[in-house]
Amino acid sequence: LLAMRMLLSLITLLTGVLLAKAAPPTCYSRMLSLSKEITESFKELQTSKAADSCVVTLPRLYLDIHNYCVLAKLREFVAYPRCERVLEVSELKEKARNLYTIMISYCRRDLVFLTDDCGALEYPVLPPTE
Repeated sequence: LLAMRMLLSLITLLTGVLLAKAAPPTCYSRMLSLSKEITESFKELQTSKAADSCVVTLPRLYLDIHNYCVLAKLREFVAYPRCERVLEVSELKEKARNLYTIMISYCRRDLVFLTDDCGALEYPVLPPTE
């Protein structure tokens, strides 16, 4: 009887976890996850294509969706005229364009800017890594 209760509790817990993960993303969570994905992809691009002079000249791409300057940062990156021949850059520009569109149209009401410190997007203070 005790084993049956424990099994039922475990099944209930796992069902709850699965349902929670199945919930559709909110506008805010989509913006947050896409900005993190873009920032990470940019870091990977810089390390993998470091020898490519085009990639070295790209505008820095650290994104904080709570910083009003992120909109200008996205426009600057997407409009950068070089690097069309690097597929990863083109893909990254498309993601940045999508994030910009989401931020200024679909999710505009869900977004709250906490700062307008443009320097923070150029030289971010990142949390220490372990």
